[in-house]
This record gives sequence, structure tokens and C-alpha cells, in this order.
Amino acid sequence: MRILVVDDDAVFREELTDLLRDDGHTVAAAPSVQKALEALEHDEFDAVLSDLKMPRQGGLELLREIRKQWPRTFVVMVTGYATVETALEAMKLGAFDYLRKPFRAEQVRETLQLVAQEREFESPPETYRDPVREARALAAGGQHEVLLLTDHPIPSETHLQVEHLDPENPSRVTEQTEAFLAEHANGAVVLSGVERLLEHHRLEDIVAILDRLRMDLAGHGPLRVGFNPRRVPPAAAVALGGAVSGDATHLTLEALANPLRRKAVLRLAEGPASFGEAMQAAGLDDSPKMAFHLRKLVDAGLVLHEGETYRLTTRGEAGARLLRDATFLPPTGDSGNLAFPGRRSGGKHELRS
Repeated sequence: MRILVVDDDAVFREELTDLLRDDGHTVAAAPSVQKALEALEHDEFDAVLSDLKMPRQGGLELLREIRKQWPRTFVVMVTGYATVETALEAMKLGAFDYLRKPFRAEQVRETLQLVAQEREFESPPETYRDPVREARALAAGGQHEVLLLTDHPIPSETHLQVEHLDPENPSRVTEQTEAFLAEHANGAVVLSGVERLLEHHRLEDIVAILDRLRMDLAGHGPLRVGFNPRRVPPAAAVALGGAVSGDATHLTLEALANPLRRKAVLRLAEGPASFGEAMQAAGLDDSPKMAFHLRKLVDAGLVLHEGETYRLTTRGEAGARLLRDATFLPPTGDSGNLAFPGRRSGGKHELRS
């Protein structure tokens, strides 16, 4: 991974940088928040390991700026002086995790492995779907007039209108859809290759467009969104699924996005568990951190806390089935909306006509 280490302690910064480089990571280092922001402007990083307490500007200020400008970069806070409560506050603000000094090299590796699980998501082959077949299935029998937006040369067919997807101009997606729906009351939309849009634009901007498409299609037909899972990190897949499915499912998907919470849900799928049993299943030895993750699951309506026992709700059981399918994407609901990994062939994304 490409990692940025941010710490005003030169000795610690150098030791951590050396450890990460020895493990095969590409590492840069910065002694302050300002220097870190300059590095982020110049290069792309998968993860930032930042000290929480630094002179003038601290890790929380850096976290806020990263969340605003580089939302797909994972932030791990390193704390030696601040309380655990401050580190947990950082997680509430969007930090992926925290490490407490002094920590062992293995703890750093375990944390980065969790980051890798978030980044390197890939669905099993049987979950891949072909957007063209999705569009044709919706158009079959004339129940829906279907608009397929793709950057592949696919000819239009009966009940299926194909238009070019311009990755550099995502606002055209909204324009094309609204013009299509103005002529077709039973219109449905299949958007293929969303990862191409993400290459040119921020995830938040694409999510906003999908939110609008979902609202535009209310009362018409379903919205289907396909993407290449090799080029879309799991957090982005969760955001795409949430935008397509609506707020309630988005909350579920957001809760399932963290690998520690996924482990807890899968353990609870076997039956109710105590706090200690859930913590053991998650592989944690940090009680405040485990409490934070369980609270996230409770707030999302996936887990019920009764006395000293945790168990899955009905929504949590559905989430567990989602995890066993390894998709982290919403099932088709009443609206019929769906986000799905697109079919690939020979290791490359491919649409078949």
C-alpha cells in the first residue's frame, strides 16, 4: 500500500517508516499537518497513519481535511497522550481505526490488514452480472422501456435505448435520464461502468447523481447500477449501494463496511453472544474499540443488546446473509433498484452484446 506517516517525533516517524518499508509498503513521512496536506496534494495515498497530538495542528484537523478532500483515503490515528475517548471521537469523525503507543509491530500489521480487506474487496465469480443482460431482462416483454448508459458500442433494441456514457461529464447522466423519463412513464435505467465515473470525479459527486436518479425514477421503473469490483473499493461499493437503495439500506451497508463489524455479525449469526465472545470473534483486545463497533451495529438496527447479550435483529440476519454472499450490496427491494458487480472475462471487465 501507499502510506503516509505523520508525526512530529522524528525518531518515532523514522522507526515506523522503516517498519512499513520493510513490510513492502511505499511510504512517505511528514512532520506536521501542513506538510502532510502538501504530500496529499502531490501524491495519492491509500492510508495515513497520523499522530493525534501534534503542535499547532493535530490529527483531528488532518482527519477532517482528509475526509473532505480525499474521502477514499483511510486514516488510522496514533495516540500516546490523548485519552481513549479522544481516539474514539476520531473514529466517530471518520477515522478507520486507532493505535495506542507503545504498540507492537504486529498490531500495525493487523490494522493495515484490515485496511487491505476494505480496499481489496472482490465478489466471488457467481455474483458477477452482465449489465447488458440486466437491461435486456428489464426490457423483455415490454414491461419497461429501458435506457442503458454505457461506454461500450451496444446497439439499441426493441424497448432498449442505448446511449453513450461520458465518464468526464457525469451531469449528462442526469440529463439523459430525465429526457428519457419525460417520454417513457414506465422507464427504467441501467448504468454500466460506474468505476469510469469514479476515475474522473469524487465519490460524493457520483453518489449525489445516483441519489437524484433514484428519486427521478420513483414511480417509473428500477435503477440498476453496475461496476467493476476490481476497480471499486468496498467503501465505495457500500456508498454506491446505499445511494441506489435509499437511506435505510445505506445505514445497514455502512455498518457492514468495517471488517471488524462483519466478523461480529457473522459470529452473532451463529447465535447470541456476550461482549467478550463478540470481541474474541472480531479479534480485538481493546474493549472501548469493540464497544464502539457494537454500538454502530446497534444504531444501524442490525444488533439488539439485551442485558449482557447481543443478538441479531431480522435486519441483522439479512445482513449476515449478505456477508455470506460476499457482496455487501443491497438486495432488490420493493423498488427493484440494485447495485451489482459487473461481469468480467479473462480478468478484465467486459460487456457482452
